[in-house]
Amino acid sequence: MGRILNMTIEPKIFTEVKGILKGFGQTYLTESGALKRSKLTEDLDNYVPLLMKELLSSELVRQSYVEEIKVGDKTHEIFKLNQFVELFTYKQYWEDSYTKFSNKIGLTAGGKFIDETADVVLDFPFKDCVLKAGMSKEDAKDSDEAFLNEVIAKTEIDTLLEPKIFVNATRYDKEHLEGQPTDTFSEQDNLIIKGNNLIALHSIKARYAGKVKCIYIDPPYNTGNDSFNYNDNFNHSAWLTFMKNRLEIARELLSDDGAIFVSLDDKEIAYLRILMDNIFGRQNFVNTFIRKTKIGGGSDSAYGATEHEYVIIFAKNIAFLPEFFVKFDESYLKRYKEEDETGKYFWDTLARPGLKNPIHYDIELPDGTTTDQGWIWSKKRFDEENAKGNIKISKKKDDTWSVQFKQRLNSKGRRPRTMLTDLGGTAVGNSEITKLFGERIFSYPKSEELLEFILSLHTKENDLVLDFFMGSATTQSVAMKMKRRFIGIEQMDYINTVSVERLKKVIDGEQGGISKAIDWQGGGSFVYAELMEKNQRYLKDLLSSSDTAELNAVYQRMVNDGADFDFRVDLKKFEDEKSELDFEKQKEFLLKIIDKNQLYYQYSEMDDEDIRELIADSDLKFNKGFYEGIDD
Repeated sequence: MGRILNMTIEPKIFTEVKGILKGFGQTYLTESGALKRSKLTEDLDNYVPLLMKELLSSELVRQSYVEEIKVGDKTHEIFKLNQFVELFTYKQYWEDSYTKFSNKIGLTAGGKFIDETADVVLDFPFKDCVLKAGMSKEDAKDSDEAFLNEVIAKTEIDTLLEPKIFVNATRYDKEHLEGQPTDTFSEQDNLIIKGNNLIALHSIKARYAGKVKCIYIDPPYNTGNDSFNYNDNFNHSAWLTFMKNRLEIARELLSDDGAIFVSLDDKEIAYLRILMDNIFGRQNFVNTFIRKTKIGGGSDSAYGATEHEYVIIFAKNIAFLPEFFVKFDESYLKRYKEEDETGKYFWDTLARPGLKNPIHYDIELPDGTTTDQGWIWSKKRFDEENAKGNIKISKKKDDTWSVQFKQRLNSKGRRPRTMLTDLGGTAVGNSEITKLFGERIFSYPKSEELLEFILSLHTKENDLVLDFFMGSATTQSVAMKMKRRFIGIEQMDYINTVSVERLKKVIDGEQGGISKAIDWQGGGSFVYAELMEKNQRYLKDLLSSSDTAELNAVYQRMVNDGADFDFRVDLKKFEDEKSELDFEKQKEFLLKIIDKNQLYYQYSEMDDEDIRELIADSDLKFNKGFYEGIDD
């Protein structure tokens, strides 16, 4: 039986539906209360009027399973039957039912594994769920309650992903390097957010949906050594759910001509490709770049040193995606020594030895003779270019004839390489951070040269760039230097000691990374804001507690301040028996029962008198401007 049964779900819908079914006597429930699943499913399939009337009279059922669709001037209601039927697959609520979820992870289509069908999708236990808190930093590793099902817990998910209140809004620019409080925000402002990235992405959706040209992310690689080092069978599935939740909202933020670039290594790249096929559409796959990260090998595998990582690219809609070009390097440009009214060129040979499938026709030479060497152009194109003066025929020193054409410089640039061998591996990124801060204070940052390459492929000045795994702020630093607008999201506390500090150095004109190559002299600005913590603050304190005394102090604060706990928990019983639990067990329990659906305060609650007292006047005005001044 799948572990999905242990997730946090919303029992109200089960209670509501069971109450409705009881009203039909023993038509759908046995005398002992067991579900007559086949009879109920049959009547649902047939839309039996009396059954549907009773179900649709429930406001809770309507909220969860009825969708309004407008056709012309008329609004029609659609009952989502398939999703409703999923209610009856949860055994702990329906005694004679079963669950369709299993621990097996693999490639399936229509619920069948690929040895039974040719249509491939990625199937895993929690693919119809939202990872509630999102990071192991917020969850006990062995918690069974990290997932919310998209159908059963719809209202909980809606609450989780509602826009949140921003606090501590601060503007940084050349004149205010240490920042100053701000109560304004405009479309041209760069934005840095501290908070859970899934929740933050949904908070900015109304303002930025369809406006982001380029997304670059460097997520946890799920190597077993990072934040997804779970000691159970759901390590892989948790990572897939984590990525799925974030990629779905990321797609909504992309513009029609936008693209997303994701850095990853061998551990999950194959699964990520199929996951992104499902989210973005297989037809919108663009390319996979291979990036060399080490020199001289390493000891990371018994079967071969891993020297590379990947950057996988998907378009929002490949039909609108501009072609990728990068600028020509200086050594390439040296050959274009001549110039006419249409641009630079050099004389290239029209006939080449060993040419595959040459086109044969006679060309008349200046001395009246002809030559046929097998040409790279058709006769029609040769005549057209010759008439334009783009053909030169001249005698060489050995008395043979040279037929040449003007090879013009493509104004767009050249096609990018997909084997990236000289864009700064791990050592370069580490070196850049060390030079900025005097010590290596961040692990495995990407190099600025890599980000410059990516942004030059797909963006121009003033385009909007998003990175919601901000880390050391490489993406934002390069975007600022390249005069792109940017959004960065990071929930870890180093956002203040590393990320923001790095951006302040960029504003001040630091000369690391790509600065000298692009003649960066400083400037730019950004607005920093934090999602207003609710249970998140207690969560951090619980995690940092090192003994029972510290843990109890946090717990008492939670109780006194009215923290949100899981509704099923009997705190009185816990207090009576907690002395029997050791420190680790108490900590694990408290991490499990804190309601991760209430990590931050909702924007909709901002006018509540008690919450209003917690918010500075400038932050109140900032929130109004951010959420209500969308057209600024």
